[in-house]
Amino acid sequence: MTKTESAVKKVVLAYSGGLDTSVILKWLQDTYGCEVITFTADIGQGEEVAPARRKAKLFGVKQIFIEDLREEFVRDYVFPMFRANAVYEGEYLLGTSIARPLIAKRLVEIARTTGADAISHGATGKGNDQVRFELGAYALMPNVRVIAPWREWDLLSREKLLAYADQHRIPVDYKKRKGGAPYSMDANLLHISYEGGILEDPNFEPEDSMWRITVSPEKAPSRPEYVDLTYERGDITAINGKKLSAAKVLTELNRLGGKHGIGRLDLVENRYVGMKSRGCYETPGGTIMLRAHRAMESITLDREVLALKDDLMPRYARLIYNGYWFSPERLLLQKLIDESQVTVNGNVRLKLYKGTVLVTGRSSKSDSLFDPKISTFDDDGGAYNQADAAGFIKLNALRLRIAANLKKRK
Repeated sequence: MTKTESAVKKVVLAYSGGLDTSVILKWLQDTYGCEVITFTADIGQGEEVAPARRKAKLFGVKQIFIEDLREEFVRDYVFPMFRANAVYEGEYLLGTSIARPLIAKRLVEIARTTGADAISHGATGKGNDQVRFELGAYALMPNVRVIAPWREWDLLSREKLLAYADQHRIPVDYKKRKGGAPYSMDANLLHISYEGGILEDPNFEPEDSMWRITVSPEKAPSRPEYVDLTYERGDITAINGKKLSAAKVLTELNRLGGKHGIGRLDLVENRYVGMKSRGCYETPGGTIMLRAHRAMESITLDREVLALKDDLMPRYARLIYNGYWFSPERLLLQKLIDESQVTVNGNVRLKLYKGTVLVTGRSSKSDSLFDPKISTFDDDGGAYNQADAAGFIKLNALRLRIAANLKKRK
């Protein structure tokens, strides 16, 4: 044990109870000779978190934190992101990215509460999550020490992890020992991601059985289903007239979207660390939310405000993807975005059918900028003077005419 390693007395580990973090728990105890505190977040991954407590106790962990963060996750992270209509590289709805800052925040809060010297996570040295966890932690606790075992140890294969588990009598799920799924999964209330293994061939089409929360569009109901969403200041507050909390809104939209085969994505994306990565994603509720929010904004936001948001959105999405949720620039952008949402109030009606989300209606009693008296193709009674368009067009054509005349003279 080195002097640096022995200096760590207490570390807070982001702990799922799975193979990787169970090995990490024991490895931290052996390598650093320190007390390990475990933190398990329930952010809607759909698996029981109670087994994590039992496993942690097996290895003498005295301080075990298991927290239900579903409401906070959707209210304070997912909803603000969807106010921006954030999409990374044109398609990805940032389901994994947006979960990391919340976990990082709780890691450092627990470290402060317990007087821990360090925090630890199970992200690999090749991925984005190491960046997201650590940027979030450093933003909130500048001098925190981070231990990332995947960047330190030599257990760089599944076989070595299993051998270490056997050596130290770490319980391993039977499916994990037999190979488990031929890819890795990460789930929360916003989405499920699948990557690695057989998906590393970007030309390989995954079998339909891979998808967990959406039926295939071919097997979705043959009759469409309508859903009405109520918006207040850019957030959904009710579904079909029933008021729901943030987490319950997303849970219900996941159910509806999954039933109708909505929200599947197969993507090759660019990781922040530089490599390309193939991932498959299921985001049924988020897909519905994005379509509905843009529809709500279409009648309640000024044209140039909407255009400015669209200009800023790719930058905002990259900030989240790359781990800068707590950065001053993201916080500044969020203030602008949230201010734009003051008038985003009303209702959107959607038709869900075989993998598609079709907007069939949008209305706002208090904030609609759609004026039928001006927009009509029938007689508007003088509300709009069509003759004014001639001068408007000529002024906008002036630079084009000047350039064309110059070209003609040459």
